[in-house]
Amino acid sequence: MSSSIIQAAIFAAGAAVGGGVATVLVKRASSSVPAHTPTKLAVPAIPPPVVDITSGRTSISAVATTIPTLPPVLKYGNPGPIADPIIRQAYVAAYDRRLRHPAWTAEHLTLASLGRSRIEPPETTESGDRSKSTFMEDPTIPAPFRARLQDYFRSGYDRGHMVPAADAKFSQEAMNETFYLSNMAPQVGEGFNRHYWAYLEDWCRRLTGNFSDVYVFTVPLYLPRKDADGKWRVTHEVIGSPPNVSVPTHFAKVVLTSKPSSPATPDILDLSMGAFVLPNAIIPDEAPLESFVVPMDAVERAAGLTLFSDAIKSSSKHICQSTKCEVIVRRFDDARKKPDMRRAISAPPK
Repeated sequence: MSSSIIQAAIFAAGAAVGGGVATVLVKRASSSVPAHTPTKLAVPAIPPPVVDITSGRTSISAVATTIPTLPPVLKYGNPGPIADPIIRQAYVAAYDRRLRHPAWTAEHLTLASLGRSRIEPPETTESGDRSKSTFMEDPTIPAPFRARLQDYFRSGYDRGHMVPAADAKFSQEAMNETFYLSNMAPQVGEGFNRHYWAYLEDWCRRLTGNFSDVYVFTVPLYLPRKDADGKWRVTHEVIGSPPNVSVPTHFAKVVLTSKPSSPATPDILDLSMGAFVLPNAIIPDEAPLESFVVPMDAVERAAGLTLFSDAIKSSSKHICQSTKCEVIVRRFDDARKKPDMRRAISAPPK
């Protein structure tokens, strides 16, 4: 498939939602998934991407903070753009000063990081309590570029976690750090942030039951849609008074999983990856997760990011070949309205 076709496919996602109903963004032909054989990977010679492999272990590289020597014309200051690096206990991120939300967030999930154990029940291994956390502005972001609590007030949007609080249950401090507005982006509440998006976050956490390491990237996107005159345009809302925080049209959730290919070869990793792009809109519970699958390079191109090295991409099979790409619908709000319902519908915590 040519790069122009892939790019058009993901950009067309901007027009894929009508009347609050999400439709298929990109259909992935079965032939598009390459055959996979576990491969022992070497560290690439080029500068490492956000995720790479060293000595048979996958890891998120440190957020770059080194500023190169400036040319003379910039001796009085570099105007940017600047992506503020954010390093927390449970995640790393880059903050977009212009849009007032993260450019991307990255997490490394394991059973241990989630405060879970195969032996002990969750309540004995989790120490973070969401009820003790509060939303707060991030004082590390320069004041002129900071998202503020009043921006979201009566905006019609939720303060949507890019890194969910439920991914940081190993300590109260780690959970509190997920409540900085520098980890938020405006999201449609009913039908998205509180529902389908939460189901996807829960699916990412459940991957730790089958894989040793799970890397999760969340990327806000601004995708064009084709107007009646045949031209493509990017339009988005800005909330706050005065307008301050941009509202993404879509969100990408990208996962990379790894586990030893066999007990005898722990240094040879079996890798799987997948990218999902969801519209910032109401999505029906019955929408299949696989309908939101898009090519990895389409997400990278749309976001202007390089998430994985070519070595990792060529050595990975698609995540939907390694596990079920299927969300579990849990709606706590509906359960309270209809107490006679029998199926488990309690919402996964964020």
